[in-house]
Amino acid sequence: MIQVLYFASLRERLGRGDETLDQHPDTLAALRAQLAARGGAWHEVFAGDLRVLAAVNQEMAGEDGAIADGDEIGFFPPVTGG
Repeated sequence: MIQVLYFASLRERLGRGDETLDQHPDTLAALRAQLAARGGAWHEVFAGDLRVLAAVNQEMAGEDGAIADGDEIGFFPPVTGG
């Protein structure tokens, strides 16, 4: 089981801030594909042109980032400043 958190504009687009997944893949890339397969806004966020950053247990991670039971995965848009 993993905890998935959606931050900022992603929370608004997806209509939720978090969820628990009992069944999950082993990498961030596979998790993104699993979420995109839900269709609609999920596909737009995770398979579209939108850039989405990810963290595993509060540490930035790339697409090949490993996921294990008990992990917390956070997805968030890039932060821009001015």
